[in-house]
Amino acid sequence: MNPLIYLLAFGAFCFTLLGGSVAIKFRKALPYFFAFASGSLIAVAFFDLLPESISLAGSSGISVRYVMLTLVASFLLYTFIEKFVLTHHHHDDDDHAHIMGPVGAGSLVVHSFLDGAAIGAAFQVSFVAGIIVAVAVLSHDFTDGINTVTLMLKNRQKVKHAKIFLLLDAIAPVLGIVATSLFIIPQHFLALLLAFFAGEFLYIGAANLLPETHKHKSLGISIALLAGAALIFLITQFI
Repeated sequence: MNPLIYLLAFGAFCFTLLGGSVAIKFRKALPYFFAFASGSLIAVAFFDLLPESISLAGSSGISVRYVMLTLVASFLLYTFIEKFVLTHHHHDDDDHAHIMGPVGAGSLVVHSFLDGAAIGAAFQVSFVAGIIVAVAVLSHDFTDGINTVTLMLKNRQKVKHAKIFLLLDAIAPVLGIVATSLFIIPQHFLALLLAFFAGEFLYIGAANLLPETHKHKSLGISIALLAGAALIFLITQFI
C-alpha cells in the first residue's frame, strides 16, 4: 500500500478533530452550527451518499427502486424511534439527554469509517483515483467534526461525551483505511448501506436539526444553513 495513504489518514484525523474542537470552543454560537450542520447533512445525503448509492447499485445490478426503498425505510425508522421510543419513555425537559445525539453521531462515525475504506479501495485501483477520493474525504472531514459535536450538544449530551464521539469520528477513517487491506465490502451491500445512511442523514438534518433554525430569526442563521449546503455542493461539483 502506498505510504502516502498513512499521511492522508493522519490528515483526516486532524481535520475531523479541528472541526469538532471549533464547535466545542464556540458553544455560544451553536445555533449557527446547528444551521450549518443541518444544511450540510441534507446536502451530503443528496449530493454525496445517494448518488454514490445509485451508482454502485447500477454497477452491481441492483434496481434503483431498492435504493429508494432503503432510503425511505431508514427515514421512517428514525421517525418511529423519535416518536415511539423517545416520546413514550423520556420526559421532554431541557436537562434530559436525547438519544438521537449518540445515534446521529454514531452514524457519522460509521460514515467516516466508510470514507476511510473508500480511500484505501481507491488507492488499490490507482494512485490518481486514491488522491481524488482522499481530497474529497479531507474536504468534508472538518464538516464531519462539526456535525458530530453539534448533534451531541443539540441533543443535550454532555461536552465530554461529545468529545468521545469526536475522537471516534476522527479515528474512524484511519480504521477504514486499515480495514480495506483486510476485506472489501461487496458493492451491492455498500449501495444499500449508503442509501440507509442517506435516509438517516435526511431525518437528522431535516427533522432533528432544521427545526432549531426556526427558533431564531437572525439572517445569519439562514446564511449558515445555506453555507452548509453550498459547501457540500461545491465539494461534490469540483472534486
